[in-house]
Amino acid sequence: MKEINITTSFLVFDTFQELPNDIQDLMNQAVEIRKIAYAPYSKFRVGAALLLDNGKIVLGSNQENAAYPSGLCAERVAIFHAGSIYPEAKILKMAITAASDTNQTQAPIPPCGSCRQSIAEYEIKQDTPIEIYFMGETGVIYQSASLKNLLPFMFDKKFL
Repeated sequence: MKEINITTSFLVFDTFQELPNDIQDLMNQAVEIRKIAYAPYSKFRVGAALLLDNGKIVLGSNQENAAYPSGLCAERVAIFHAGSIYPEAKILKMAITAASDTNQTQAPIPPCGSCRQSIAEYEIKQDTPIEIYFMGETGVIYQSASLKNLLPFMFDKKFL
């Protein structure tokens, strides 16, 4: 028997102002789209902003549905929208922010498992890492250089 150790690393920005200017802009757009998320059931709003290699920014917010699990997370709304309107573009950076209507989220909120798998599909397809920045409503911001940090054992087409 062997043991495998996997180490991941993240950059931590203590304040919003520490972020590079382009990421501040991307995160501000994620915050704005988060505010109009459709979250009447969970009261948990998420916004995502993607920067593509063609310079376009694509936004997404979570969209809930009374018939769970028919809703969709902000990250997948944005990534699927980008894939449908800019199929040849690469996703360079993703900013994610989450806030609750009932309490303040201070810890960075990472993508859920389904979103991680969807992001992995695009990262593998484009053969280029996607930088992911995520935060709560306030507090520190984490930056992952690649989805592989969040999902080291990715399932992809090579297993099919």
